[in-house]
Amino acid sequence: MRSFIRHPAEIPIEIHGDVPTVDVPCHSHDVSLGGLAFAAKQALLPGDIVEVCISCVSPVFESRARVAWCHDCGQEYELGVEFLDPDDAFRLRMVEQVCYIEQYKNAVEKEDGRQLSAEEAAAEWIAKFAGEFPGEDV
Repeated sequence: MRSFIRHPAEIPIEIHGDVPTVDVPCHSHDVSLGGLAFAAKQALLPGDIVEVCISCVSPVFESRARVAWCHDCGQEYELGVEFLDPDDAFRLRMVEQVCYIEQYKNAVEKEDGRQLSAEEAAAEWIAKFAGEFPGEDV
């Protein structure tokens, strides 16, 4: 069983902190029970405190986090942050499900030409994929 789950690639995450503000359109994230990994154009130092924001959902997801690590990957940096409030990891997992459902809704419209309401997309996504979405035991 995997310890991390893949976050939808096109869902933007913004990172703000005491260093110059960094807007991070992440293209690769992993979420664990305690944190988040993502790609950024700017390095941050381990120990830096940042605000993680996902504004494309309602309500907006916001959480304070500490940079745990930062790796130089050439043209970008891979960063890992740990949430300061353990409940935020659970909240982010719920945000992820909403993001996956929105991604599914858009894919169905593009590929099948069907326009689904949010409720219809959620029902279809849950029926098809919820069993593959890791629970609290990851």
